Amino acid sequence: MKIRIKGEMTLSQLRQALVEQLMEIEENYVIRYSLDATLYIRPTNGFGDCVTPVYPNGKEVKVVYATSPYRSIADFYGV
Repeated sequence: MKIRIKGEMTLSQLRQALVEQLMEIEENYVIRYSLDATLYIRPTNGFGDCVTPVYPNGKEVKVVYATSPYRSIADFYGV
């Protein structure tokens, strides 16, 4: 399943758009779980020009890895 959000926006706006789309998928299609997810972004400077993020040493950032969130103690005890 693919979610596509068009248009230039701040990362805060993108985050909100993703949350809204995920909530809609959860409600409309009764999907509760996903095995993996990959998010591709095209960083810009706010004027529509693409930019390349770099590490402090100047090397290009191509992939940022994240692990799934840990279960909080409240989730563990069902609080």
